[in-house]
Amino acid sequence: MLVFCAVIFVALIAVIIFLNRARGQAPSVSPAPSTSMTTPSSNNQTSNKPSSDELKKKLSPEQYRVTQQCGTEPPFRNEYWDNHRPGIYVDVVSGEPLFTSLDKFDSGSGWPSFTKPVDKNNVAEKTDRTFGMARTEVRSSKGDSHLGHVFDDGPTDKGGQRYCINSASLKFIPVEKLKEEGYGQYLPLFEKKK
Repeated sequence: MLVFCAVIFVALIAVIIFLNRARGQAPSVSPAPSTSMTTPSSNNQTSNKPSSDELKKKLSPEQYRVTQQCGTEPPFRNEYWDNHRPGIYVDVVSGEPLFTSLDKFDSGSGWPSFTKPVDKNNVAEKTDRTFGMARTEVRSSKGDSHLGHVFDDGPTDKGGQRYCINSASLKFIPVEKLKEEGYGQYLPLFEKKK
């Protein structure tokens, strides 16, 4: 009987902890302002972020949830986790260049993973203490879109970082369309690899 009571007590404590964390994790209707270490004003970039109503018209519900409400898409069931085509990945909100296929690697996580951004000024990092752990959130500098997180378990020969990014935050521009889409300045990166 004593063991049964102890099991019930532990289960109740677990439920209370879960409910308290879930209440703290509930997404808000409007995103909190970013407290990023790199902000658009600090690197002389102007914000390209449309209004919430415009974003709801422009983005899919999943893209809006991920980029504006700090959501996470399911692993292995997203558009770019297994994309191997050459090109660049841009912010789905602002169009700012974020990552290239040259820095993409298979991390086994089920999300697109990169060793570095194409330009450090295009990403902002901030501390994220959700889910009872300290992580580093990655956001786009101009669009202020939630992209994902950066971890220190990437390939050691490439700096050791793993930018684990949601596909819903990205738009892929294949190398053959870079010039047409206004990203021609990134073509030389791919010409070096030929």
